[in-house]
Amino acid sequence: MNVQFKKGVLELCVLVLLDKKDRYGYELVQKISDQIDISEGTVYPLLRRLTKEGYFTTYLKESTEGPPRKYYKLTDVGRSYYQSLLEEWQEFTNGVNQLIKEGVIDD
Repeated sequence: MNVQFKKGVLELCVLVLLDKKDRYGYELVQKISDQIDISEGTVYPLLRRLTKEGYFTTYLKESTEGPPRKYYKLTDVGRSYYQSLLEEWQEFTNGVNQLIKEGVIDD
């Protein structure tokens, strides 16, 4: 998949996954990797940036499988940001899909 496509949508993917429940970093990487080929190295800098911008808070939670895990929780500001990004994405994909449909029909 095109690297620019992935970069543009990764932020939205993280927000979508955190909208329903808190998750730890590796869990986010795994969930996204199930659908899109990404590396861990692309997700963690994004998590740090979005936390710094106030979209997430973090907390540690004990794990039965090793050291405590850092969980990410969407803030109210993050939830608003997620909603606006989702609306933008839907408008964008609708426009692209319309152009594709027109291009296919014109052929």
